[in-house]
This record gives sequence, C-alpha cells and structure tokens, in this order.
Amino acid sequence: MPKKITFSRKDPAKFFQTLQKRVDAYFKENNKSKTANGEMIFKTFTMFALYITPYILLLTVSMPLWLTIITLVFMGLAMSGVGMSVMHDANHGSYSKHSLVNKIVGSSIYLISGNVFTWKVQHTLHHSYTNIHEHDEDLNASGLLRLSPYQKQRKAYKYQHLYSVFVYALLTLNWSLTKDFKQIILFLRNPKLPMANKVNKRAVWLKLIAAKIVYFTIFFVIPIMVTDFSFGQILLGYCIMHFTAGITLSIIFQLAHIVEGMNFPEPDDTGNMENTWAIHQLYTTADFSPGNGFISWYLGGLNYQIEHHIFPNICHIHYRDIAKIVESTAKEFGLPYVQNRTIFQAIGSHFRSLKVLGSLEQRVVPAGAV
Repeated sequence: MPKKITFSRKDPAKFFQTLQKRVDAYFKENNKSKTANGEMIFKTFTMFALYITPYILLLTVSMPLWLTIITLVFMGLAMSGVGMSVMHDANHGSYSKHSLVNKIVGSSIYLISGNVFTWKVQHTLHHSYTNIHEHDEDLNASGLLRLSPYQKQRKAYKYQHLYSVFVYALLTLNWSLTKDFKQIILFLRNPKLPMANKVNKRAVWLKLIAAKIVYFTIFFVIPIMVTDFSFGQILLGYCIMHFTAGITLSIIFQLAHIVEGMNFPEPDDTGNMENTWAIHQLYTTADFSPGNGFISWYLGGLNYQIEHHIFPNICHIHYRDIAKIVESTAKEFGLPYVQNRTIFQAIGSHFRSLKVLGSLEQRVVPAGAV
C-alpha cells in the first residue's frame, strides 16, 4: 500500500495566508460572491442546449451522412462542455452557496455517462495529491501510458506520444461502460478513503445501476424506437460522440499537469512532503491560454488550473479576475507560476513531455525536468 502523505505545515513567509487575504479582499471590495453569477447561469443553460439540441435533431431530422457525423462530433464537444463548465463547479460545491443546488446541477454528470461518487473520490485524490505517484488517480492510465517518472518503464511507452491520442479517445467510452463499476469496487474496499467509508454502499450501487439504465435508454433504446437507424449505426454514432469527448477531455486534463516545467514530488521515507499543500500546487500545475475568452468559456476555466487547484471552492467564472493576484503573489514569494501562452503551445508541451516520460533511456525524470 502507498504510504500516507503528509504535507509540510512550515510556511514562514506565509504565502498561502497572504494569497488568501488578497483574494478575499478582491471579492469583498468588488462586492462579488465566490459562486456563480448571472453570466454563469446563462452559460449553464447554453451548455445544456448545445448538448441536447443535436440529440433532438438526430432523432427528428433526416440528415446526409456527413452532416450526421458533424452533429455527433458537435454533441461530443458539447458533452465535454457540460462536464467542464457546469458539472465540475457544482460537484466542487462552488456553483452555489446552497448544497441542494450544487447537488442538482452536479447530477448532470449522469447525462454525460459519469457517476457522482466515483468522480468525487477520484477528483479529491487528484486535488489532494497532485502529481504524486500512486496517490494521484489522474496519473493512473491502467498501464497504457506512463504519466509519472516513478512509474515502471515499458518498451511500448517509447511510442506513447504517438499512440496516446487513441487511448485518450476511449476515456468517456470507458466511463460509460466499465470504469465506474471498477472504481466503485476499488473505492468501497479501501479503508483509507474517508469518503468511501461514509456512504451507504447499497445506495451507491443502486444509483449507479439506475443511472446507467437511464443513460443507455436515452442513447440506444429511444433512438431504436423512434428512428430508422440500425443498432450498428447507433453504436457507431455513440462511439463517434464519445471519441470526440474523450480526446477533448483527456488532452485538456493533461495540459495542466503533464507539461514541461512540472514537478513530480515524492514524499520522504516517512511520507512527509517538502512543501505545504498550496505551494505543492504551484510546482505541479500549469495554466494555459490566459485571456482567451472563448477557451476560458468553453473549458470552464480549466485553463486557469493553478487558480482552480488552490481555490477549488471558487466558481471558475472568477478565475480570470483572480489569476493576476495569484501570479503576482507567487512571483513576489519567489515561487513558480508555469503558464503556456496558447493552447497550442500547451499541447506541444504535453506531447513532448509524454515523449520524455516514455523514453527508454530515462527511467526516472528528475523533478522539474518535465
């Protein structure tokens, strides 16, 4: 079993306390709430409309093949948008001050093939232990990719920068079919996961099974009943939608942590980390495309991952405003603030990092080398 991780509490310069006060002052001085505003609510309805409308069109309108494929791709992009821009904030509890609202909006994960319980457990582990081998669940690619320099090397990884996109395409398809079931079994059996030990296990299983039945009814049973598409055509369309969503979500997730300039800190023999949790986030997280309004809108602020990791309780609609505070404070304290100016620079950096991590000559990448 991986050793228990303990972050340092020594921060004599008081970086996080200073940053917290400055961010709190920003919201107070501007009379703003840290949760969703009118812009976010409008965006929520827009995202759902972009996801649901193509589905209705596919059921009711006869289209040529090329337009059907475009519609399915668009639906996959919209599916990703719902996950990144709406569901993500709600399940972090940052969408609303009211837990019921967060719970209702967060349940949109069931419409994009996921599960609230498994998402929260995995995401909590990722936020708590970012880029720490055997603790950050987002580094677990089921042995198909090497995302940590401390992961055992395999010959196939030498080519992972070439084949990774095909693995990424399977992300949400895997969620919809098998991953949620495997993770529930794994998480519920782990006595070291507080979230898993506080839930009603029977209720978790019933909710998962019921949600999957509804989901597959929407995407398979209803199309078979109301359209002339064959099962094979529906299955192909389902895969096109999920391949699009999988590639989109996977690459966006990786641009924050598996890029050049990122560290992969390891604890000492007793499980102690060198830095405090907040400072750890600066060494393991990167921003990209700052100031790009469309990217920020579509990605739900995931291009401001540093801000999100340090302040996950703040709605992403505010990240563009507090980013300057975080950046200036980090630089004032002599701490890193890694940023790729465009999404294309970030993508290039990610695939170069995959190549380094997959190198047969490089068994362990020194911290900061990737």
